[in-house]
Amino acid sequence: MKYRITHSTFYHYSQPVGLCQNEARLQPRIFWRQQCHNSRFDIKPTPMDFSERIDFFGNRVAYFAIQQPHTQLIVTAISEVTIFPRQNNLDLLNQMTWEQVRSLLQESPLLGQSQSQLGQSQIQNQDQTLEVLDARQYVLDSPMVIVTPELADYAQGSFLPNRALVDVVHDLMQRIYKDFTYDPAFTTIATPLSEVLSFRRGVCQDFAHLAIGCLRAYGIAARYISGYVETLPEPGKPRLVGADASHAWFSVYIPGTGWLDFDPTNNTVPLDQHITLAWGRDYADVTPLKGIAFGGGQHTLSVSVDVLRLE
Repeated sequence: MKYRITHSTFYHYSQPVGLCQNEARLQPRIFWRQQCHNSRFDIKPTPMDFSERIDFFGNRVAYFAIQQPHTQLIVTAISEVTIFPRQNNLDLLNQMTWEQVRSLLQESPLLGQSQSQLGQSQIQNQDQTLEVLDARQYVLDSPMVIVTPELADYAQGSFLPNRALVDVVHDLMQRIYKDFTYDPAFTTIATPLSEVLSFRRGVCQDFAHLAIGCLRAYGIAARYISGYVETLPEPGKPRLVGADASHAWFSVYIPGTGWLDFDPTNNTVPLDQHITLAWGRDYADVTPLKGIAFGGGQHTLSVSVDVLRLE
């Protein structure tokens, strides 16, 4: 499935901004399930400095600075991607229990030895060992996801003894979908997970953080994913250009399978309608656009996102 994504961010300032510096994670990742054919920025005013890099998590990051006075900033990222969904659901049949996965993530790997010092079977397991090492960073607390007893208590109903991890995550995703109300007016980026859990309300970012916190409470590696999801109009109604929005979900590491995505907001396993921008420990690692501005007074912010399926 091929898509064109147009993501526009509008800042309006009450007073001129003399200088601003920004980082944008608005270019889709390239990995086995997704190919980004092209991606470009249209920034007004035109930045004096612009550069691109890859961050610690492998996300594409664009840096730009505007050094002339301005009262508005418009950042538009236009990308074309193709999504290649899994050909079957065999990965969802992985029967490795959550206790087995937790033990594997806690074991000490064999490091510091050359291939000549390792047996053939150990050499064959090196790729998985490195994969497990990478996954371990997603078990630890992160700036926006701190494991608490309350999170562990909520998750306990899903973590039945000797249950396959895939089944645990499916059950947790469904419970979050049923127990929590999608309410854009209730939370902000700064709302703590404790409030989301107490009031059972939030948005996709909150539900992804909630699931990640529940999984980490039991020693399971989970990471945050930012991106988009295609929204189709109701039958007989026209498609509204720019009415889409950024989206968030989470991914769980399952040895022998890799990372599997789950979307608690929509109670679904992402296939060919989810476009991945970036991933990290939580939202703080993958903020689509952030920066500092000198001057400007008060400001207003609006965002327009359009996900167009290309036939």
